[in-house]
Order: sequence, then C-alpha cells, then structure tokens
Amino acid sequence: MRVGIAGYGIVGRRRHACIAETPGLVAVAACDRNPDVIARWPEDLAFHEEYHSLLDEDLDALFVCMSNDMAAEVTIAALDRGLHVFCEKPPARDLHELEQVILAERAASGRRLMYGFNHRYHESVEDALRIVQSGELGDVVSLRGVYGKSQLITFDQPDWRTKRDIAGGGVLLDQGIHMVDLLRLFGGEFDEVHSFVSNGHWGYDVEDNAYALMRSSSGVVASVTSSATQWRHQFSLDITLSRGSLILGGILSSSKSYGSETLTVVRANPTRDSGDPREQMTRYNDDASWLKEVVAFRDTIHADRPVGSGSSTDALRTLGLVYDIYYQDERWRDRYGIRDPRPVVTRLLDDGGGDGDGNE
Repeated sequence: MRVGIAGYGIVGRRRHACIAETPGLVAVAACDRNPDVIARWPEDLAFHEEYHSLLDEDLDALFVCMSNDMAAEVTIAALDRGLHVFCEKPPARDLHELEQVILAERAASGRRLMYGFNHRYHESVEDALRIVQSGELGDVVSLRGVYGKSQLITFDQPDWRTKRDIAGGGVLLDQGIHMVDLLRLFGGEFDEVHSFVSNGHWGYDVEDNAYALMRSSSGVVASVTSSATQWRHQFSLDITLSRGSLILGGILSSSKSYGSETLTVVRANPTRDSGDPREQMTRYNDDASWLKEVVAFRDTIHADRPVGSGSSTDALRTLGLVYDIYYQDERWRDRYGIRDPRPVVTRLLDDGGGDGDGNE
C-alpha cells in the first residue's frame, strides 16, 4: 500500500520509520510547512507544503500527524478520497469535530480508520491486560492513574499546545487522554464523574491540572491525575483486583524521563493478612509499541476486518470521558462553555458507533 504522511514533525518521522519496517507498506509522500523540517527532507519522499496536494498523490492510506486543529479536517478529507486513515491522538479538539469524522467514516464504505492510542501497545500494558482478562486475579475493584510532566510544553514541542483555539485543551487532552483510555481499557465505561480542573499555575487558557474520581455501573471506581506540574515526570497505573493487584510503573519513551517500564504482579494471600504479599516485577527494555501499532493498522486493512484497539468507537468513548471530566467541574464548564458530552456520545453509539461497519 502506498502511504502518505500529513505532518512530518517528530511524530510523522517516527511513523515513517515504522512504515519502512512494515512489509506491505511504503511511504511515498508527505507534507509539512516547517522550514526546519523541509531543510532535512528525505530524498525518497515526495514533498508537499499542503495536505490538499498530498491527497492528489496516488495513495492507499494516510497517516495524520498534524496539530489538533487539523486532525479532524484532514481525516475527513482523506476518508472522502477513499483512503484508509491512521490518525494520532487526540482524535479531534472536541466531540463536534469527531462527530463529523464518524459520519465521514460511515460514508466511506470499506475504509478503515484507526487512532494512535499508543500506550495500549506497550508490552507492560499488554501483559497486564492478559492477566486481567484471564481472571486469575479476580475482578477489577478499582484503578488509580497518574500521568504528569513538568510543563505544558516539553522536549521542544511547539507552543500551539498552550493555545485553546488550536489545541482544544491542555494536559488532559494532550497527555492525560492516554491514561483515560487505559482506565476504560481495564475498568470499562464510567458513567459517574466528579472532577476539578485548573489552569492556575501556568496561566494559559488550557488546563495544567485535572483530577477526576469516576465510577462505573458495575461499581468499579477509578481516579486519574493529569498534571503539568509533576516536577518529576510520572506514569503509574495501579489496578486492584479481588485476588491481587497489578502495578504499572514508568513508560518507555524517547525522552526516557518517565523511568523504567515495569509491571508488578501482586498475589493476595487469603490466609495471611500481613499487608505484604508476594510480588513479582518484570522490567521492559524495548519499546516496540509504535511499530506494533502500524502493523496492526496494516493487518486490519489486509484482513478486511473492523478496527480492534484504537477504533473510532474507542476514540468517541475516550474523548467523551475527557470532556465529561471537563464538564463536571462547574467552574471550568461555565468558564469555557463546555457542553454535556453524554448526549452526543449516546446518540452516536445508538446510531451504530464508528468503525464504518457499525462494529465496536
């Protein structure tokens, strides 16, 4: 399949490297407007300044690696051209934009749309999910997730991330969305949400801290902290089950600032209530998540099957939960005119969700 890449910054170049390692895919063209990026353009990749002309190329699929304000627009344009699309998170700035994407996906019969919820493909997360699904540690009781960095802009990221009209939101929408997605993956859907959202430290018009406590209809309770005042960068997810617990600590990343990626399996001892049960820790040294994600996208297209992990239904539910966290803080809701996201999510799910074929 001939692949185009819309946006050739850090993420676009990383996706290009993964495409090059994936049999059955070849990147033939890309677009970008950054002079520094253009100055280092690969000779074997056709150059376009605008995504419109990129879509005039003979393409089968498009990877969308652009700023949040462009994600939905470019995804819709590619689907309308009959292309398969892989889009980075967040899927859109808000649910109104995502709704338009889902309508375009439904109209693009046979085309596949997948979103880059990359953390699902980390080995520690995959191993933890296998244990939860096996039932060997019982049912999920509660989850506690913390994902934080020291600023809204880190590692030479562009400053559009601090501008609401471009980014749509701050640290929760940009980084915390990964943790929200993982809470859904392990805990199911949460329909009761209480939250506090603030931009009191950095003073931009997007949040620098968000805290939420959530409960599902089955009684699973989850808390999430998404922070841009986490001076020591942190990723941690504790999953308490009825016969033990799983502790995910650290996440492998290009910055290496979140520490070693580990999974600790704790097995409760029902005959010895010491509070110090047996534990086994696994440390992961390689991050193949980006490549595995691209391979999964290719395989979905080749097998002509609905998207599994990272579907537009996942995107809808995860973005809906992010916006529910925004909405449930009354001051934040009133300040930025946040509308209740649940009617939109419910309507789209009742109409068949996303995924083109109405499959979740």
